[in-house]
Amino acid sequence: MEFTKSLVKGKLIKRYKRFFADIKLNKEVVTAHCPNTGSMMGLLNEGSEVYLLKNDDPKRKLKYGLEIIKSRNNLVGVNTHMANKIAHHGLKNNLIKELKNNENIKPEVFFNKETRFDFLIEKNKQKIFMEVKNVTLFRDKNTAEFPDAITSRGSKHLLTLIDAIKQGYKSYLLFLVQIENMEYFRIAKDIDSEYYNNYLIAKKAGVNFLAYRCKINSKEIFIDKKLKIINE
Repeated sequence: MEFTKSLVKGKLIKRYKRFFADIKLNKEVVTAHCPNTGSMMGLLNEGSEVYLLKNDDPKRKLKYGLEIIKSRNNLVGVNTHMANKIAHHGLKNNLIKELKNNENIKPEVFFNKETRFDFLIEKNKQKIFMEVKNVTLFRDKNTAEFPDAITSRGSKHLLTLIDAIKQGYKSYLLFLVQIENMEYFRIAKDIDSEYYNNYLIAKKAGVNFLAYRCKINSKEIFIDKKLKIINE
C-alpha cells in the first residue's frame, strides 16, 4: 500500500481527546488527526519521531493525519483505517501464503444482521471469512501483542467466526502487525483475559489464526513476513 504522497517527519508533543495529536514540524506546531481510537499503549512518549500525511482537501479542518510513530527504534503504523487496505493488497498480491490465488475477494461482507467481517474470499469453491486486527503493541523487543486494551468487540468477532464455521465457511483471523522487526506474536492475556479465553475456544473450534508483520517506511506499508504465534 503506497501513501498518496511522501510523509512529513515531525516530533510528537501529545495526543488528546483520542482524535487529536499536537506535532512539532520544524518551528511550528500543528494539530493532526489521529486515526486510531485505541489506547496506543507504549507509543505516545513526548518527543517521539512521527510521520504525517498532508491532505489538500479544503473541506477538512486538519491538514495532517498521523500515520507512523517511531517507538524504541521501530516504526509503527498507527492508522487503523489502513489495516484493511494493507490486508486487501496482501490478498491480491499473494503475500499471505495461506490465502494465495483467490478467485474472488469482497471487502466488508455481512455474515448476519449484527456482524460484518472484513473480507469474504472465494477459493476452490470454498467460501472464507477473514477478520483483520491491527496490532501496534510491543512490550519487549521482538514480540507483538494484541489487544492493547479490553475489547468486547474483538471477543464477539471470535465467537461469530465460530458460527461461520458451523454454517460451512472457513474462518481466518489475521493479526496485522504494523511494527517493524517483530519475530513473534502473542495474545496479551494479562490485558484481556476474556479475549484470550475466547481465542482458545475459537482455535479449538477451527478458526485459523495468522500473524504477519509489515514492512514500513515513509512511502509505503505492505505485508512482509509471517510471525510465529507463541500462545499455544
